[in-house]
Amino acid sequence: MRKNDRTIKWLILLTPTITIGLWEYIRHAFLLPYMSMELGNFLAPFIVLAVTLTLVLGLFRRLEESQGELQAEKTTTASLEERERLARELHDGIAQSLFLLAVKLDQLDRATADETVRRLAGQLRETVRDVNDDVRQAIANLRQPPSAAEAAWVVPLRELLGETAGIIEAQADFRWGIPDGSLTNKEKVELHACLREALLNVRKHARAKRVIVIGELDDEGGFRCAVEDDGAGFAGDPLAAEGRFGLRMVRDRAQRMGWSFRAERRDGWTIIELRQRGRREA
Repeated sequence: MRKNDRTIKWLILLTPTITIGLWEYIRHAFLLPYMSMELGNFLAPFIVLAVTLTLVLGLFRRLEESQGELQAEKTTTASLEERERLARELHDGIAQSLFLLAVKLDQLDRATADETVRRLAGQLRETVRDVNDDVRQAIANLRQPPSAAEAAWVVPLRELLGETAGIIEAQADFRWGIPDGSLTNKEKVELHACLREALLNVRKHARAKRVIVIGELDDEGGFRCAVEDDGAGFAGDPLAAEGRFGLRMVRDRAQRMGWSFRAERRDGWTIIELRQRGRREA
């Protein structure tokens, strides 16, 4: 248990006792000439209740937040340990086997005078070198902390962007910098649904050559998420156009979450944007 959590728990336990003690001291030292014993006894539980509602509930919230942070730290630590284990297995297994294979190919090259065999050994050596480079890059990636764009709920968005770009033969650009822990589970679900619908809208209508998905924090502690494309776009209000039910659903979802929604055409680009200005209290 962390020291801060232990302090909070002691405060929760001691607050009612301290409250009663202070009340009794104040009553006997200052209020006794003006207040009967019966009235003082009658008011005591209500005073304790009032202090509990104002102070102890706040301490409980802080304790819950601290426990949530501790659980997130444990999850992150477990994830990093698993990544390190996989990196170690790759290094001790596949990487060393590839090195041994390269040595054997060198021995084969030196042991034969057949030009065809030597040429084949050289080609195999190049292939082994490429695979070895890929494995070492994978090991390096595993030993780095996962980025915001590698969060489990973000990966399907990146994959959907790739699928969309592949279908319409466009260039995809995924720019995601929102830390996983800065969003609640409900925000993740709603953002995923909104951005997915915006990407499907690009797939069906845009005929774009470039599609960008953006997720970033702003200076106020809120976030901005957008799907941008350089396709055909729209004229007038896209929410008023027939058949644009998807964008209306995105707008309605955003409004329910308290986010701003914007759909506009600017400098040859269509921008569907969701923005939260500042953060709500947890």
